[in-house]
Amino acid sequence: MLRTSRLLATRRLLPLGYSPAACKRLQYSHAARSAEGRPRVHANSQGSLSSWLHHSGLLQRSPALRNAGPALLYQNALRYEPGTAISSTGALIATSGKKTGRSPRDKRVVEEASTVDDVWWGPVNKKLSGESFSANYERAVNYLNTRERLYVFDGYAGWDPKYRIKVRVVCARAYHALFMNNMLIRPTQEELETFGEPDFTIFNAGQCAADPGVEGVGSETSVAISFERKQMVILGTEYAGEMKKGVFTVMHYLMPKAGVLSLHSSCNEGPDGDVSLFFGLSGTGKTTLSADPQRLLIGDDEHVWTKNGVFNIEGGCYAKTIDLSAEKEPEIFSAIRFGSVLENVTYNPHTHVADYSDSSITENTRCAYPIEFIPSAKVPCVGGKPQNIVLLTCDAFGVLPPVAKLTPAQAMYHFISGYTAKIAGTEEGVTEPEATFSACFGQPFLVWHPVKYAQMLAQKMQENNVSVWLVNTGWNGGAYGAGKRISLKYSRAIIDAIHSGELRDAEYSTYGVFDLQIPTAVSNVPARVLDPSQAWEGTPEEFNGTISKLAHLFQANFKKYADKATPDIIAAGPRL
Repeated sequence: MLRTSRLLATRRLLPLGYSPAACKRLQYSHAARSAEGRPRVHANSQGSLSSWLHHSGLLQRSPALRNAGPALLYQNALRYEPGTAISSTGALIATSGKKTGRSPRDKRVVEEASTVDDVWWGPVNKKLSGESFSANYERAVNYLNTRERLYVFDGYAGWDPKYRIKVRVVCARAYHALFMNNMLIRPTQEELETFGEPDFTIFNAGQCAADPGVEGVGSETSVAISFERKQMVILGTEYAGEMKKGVFTVMHYLMPKAGVLSLHSSCNEGPDGDVSLFFGLSGTGKTTLSADPQRLLIGDDEHVWTKNGVFNIEGGCYAKTIDLSAEKEPEIFSAIRFGSVLENVTYNPHTHVADYSDSSITENTRCAYPIEFIPSAKVPCVGGKPQNIVLLTCDAFGVLPPVAKLTPAQAMYHFISGYTAKIAGTEEGVTEPEATFSACFGQPFLVWHPVKYAQMLAQKMQENNVSVWLVNTGWNGGAYGAGKRISLKYSRAIIDAIHSGELRDAEYSTYGVFDLQIPTAVSNVPARVLDPSQAWEGTPEEFNGTISKLAHLFQANFKKYADKATPDIIAAGPRL
């Protein structure tokens, strides 16, 4: 049996869609071509990179393209990756295969002595042994050694030099390399030449199925992180978002450990330097509402709050494109051009015009683009201390108001609760909005216990006298299937009213069971929409039954955190 690595190659190595026999032929064919002296391509710092690859078990029978430019990555993707095309606006259209969303059930964290007491173990962070991680690692390296082309991208996570980490991505698809070129912070040529050893490495062998027989794996998909080894291994999924969220998970562990608060949020800055944070899961409007032509965009998804202000973790944006239009989201629409990656988007075969209304592949169609493609982006992506925090939720029951002003205790209650609805397509198996609670509006990416993040946020809010708002971008007039999704123009008008100070000086009324303060009027938003009980198109009995049901769900969920929450926070929840 041909060895494809210095590491043991005794485990079954089966790329997705390949039979064992085909995989063996592919390995043999690759070795034969390497022996023929096929030329290899290396970037600057060839010696140090080659040494690192060799030490990692990557024998470089294939050319390792380091930080290749978009044009070369386009060329290779179009030539070697079926289903790839160029859109009419110049973006690379790529497909992620069977997996079109994250696979949270297949995420694992290695149980290690140095971190075992830090990690919030349970459904979010499932334990994996070091031996099983090593098996996954060997499998990934063995697979990467069979590839004709390897890509290496070196970049940074974090715009603040004091806290940033060096991230290296090793992958076999040009699409993945371009994606991470867009999502990480791109180093200058000088920074690249002196990059040195990475602080964290992603080995993406997503085209190769995981071995379900490895203890703790259990399926053909595995996304595993070892904080001690400073590595992430991806098997059995080609969805590029796994790499992006893997980096965030690492930062979500390292930053609180360093005494600063990592946040699953978008962030923008007004003309007067006022900064706003937007919390929310995928599909709640975080990217859309923070891309405001009247304000500078600091980032659309991941940030860190220090004593000096905030900084973006990423160098790009990853926007949903389903039903995207130039009218609704002009800045995102215009960002889809050469250098961007359109993911799982269909297009007209004759004109290559992207069809953003087509969800035949997935509802979770996406575009990844460098943040500077947004005209209003602030680069470097750093800002001052936040003045407003917006907790975005997508209420599938249709009973939460479009906007409410929160007390400090309510802010903590709703931050810890993280109520929203999973939007179709963002995770495997989700085909319609599904009510859920996601602690800190980012439970899938938490490493520490949610209360740790909440306590750090509470301290920041108190120190900076921050105003906090609950904004519902979900349903109004009825639950999902009966009511309608709140219009984007109304949500934008609400955010404008927050930033202008209109809502700070508005009149408020108390909203029933949830004891929320809702404004009686907001410019450019119908008054009837502001009060869900007035907008409800069913009977009063149906409304009361629905809001009571949601209140019970809130109460049941919060029991998980009540033992670590203060009495005022517990009392800030709904009352029946």
